[in-house]
Amino acid sequence: MFRVKKLRIEASGTTLVDIAFTIERSFALVGQSGSGKSLTLKALLGMLPAELGAEMEIESDFTLQQGKTVSIVPQNPFTALSPLTRIMDQFFKPVAVAERFLKHVELDKNLLFRYPSELSGGQLQRVIIAMVLSSEPKLLLLDEPTTALDSSTKESILKLIKKLQEQVGYRLLYVTHDIDSTKMLCDEIAILKAGRIVEEGSVSQVLTHPQTEYAKKLIASNFKYRGKRS
Repeated sequence: MFRVKKLRIEASGTTLVDIAFTIERSFALVGQSGSGKSLTLKALLGMLPAELGAEMEIESDFTLQQGKTVSIVPQNPFTALSPLTRIMDQFFKPVAVAERFLKHVELDKNLLFRYPSELSGGQLQRVIIAMVLSSEPKLLLLDEPTTALDSSTKESILKLIKKLQEQVGYRLLYVTHDIDSTKMLCDEIAILKAGRIVEEGSVSQVLTHPQTEYAKKLIASNFKYRGKRS
C-alpha cells in the first residue's frame, strides 16, 4: 500500500492542493487543467518549485527516491529524449539490460542504435517505458502518457502498461483528463476540482454512478467529446 496521508501545497497564502489518497494497486487522478494534477506529481517526485510551500505525509513500505523507487512516464515522448543522441546512450544501463527491457515493451533490440527522430511516437513511448522500468520503480507515475499519440497507438500503450504492471507489480498513479481511459488501467479513481478531491471510489462505481454534480458534468462532457471525435 502507498498512502498519501496529507498533501497540502500553498502559494502566497492560497491553497493550491489539499488532498489525501491511497494507492492499493492502480489509482487514477482525474481533473481539468489547473485542478492540481501536475502539482501532485511534482510533489511525489520532489520537484516542486522552492517558492511553493508544501506539506506531505506518506505512509509506505518504501521511501520515495526519484529515478529509483518512483519514476514517471511523461506526457510527450517526442520531447522527452535528446534527438541527437542514440537510444542506447540515453538508457544509462548496460546493453544487456537495455535489450532485456526493450523486449519487455515488445521492441527490437536494434532500436537501441537508432536516434529518436527515426522512431514513431508509439515506439518512443515504449522506449521511455522501458527506460523507466529498468530502474525497477515501486511506484510508476503516468503524466497523460498518450496525449501526443493517435487513438490506436494510445490503446496499445495503455494495454502494455497494464500488462507490465501485472508482470512486474509496481503501483500505478495515472494522472489524466481522459476519464474513459481510466477503465483500461485503474481500479480506483479520484476526481479533482481546484486542488480538492470531490469524488472518490472504484472506477466502475464513479463512472457509472457519480454522486456530485461536478463529477456528473465532467464525465458527461468527456464521453460527449470522445463521441464527437469517433
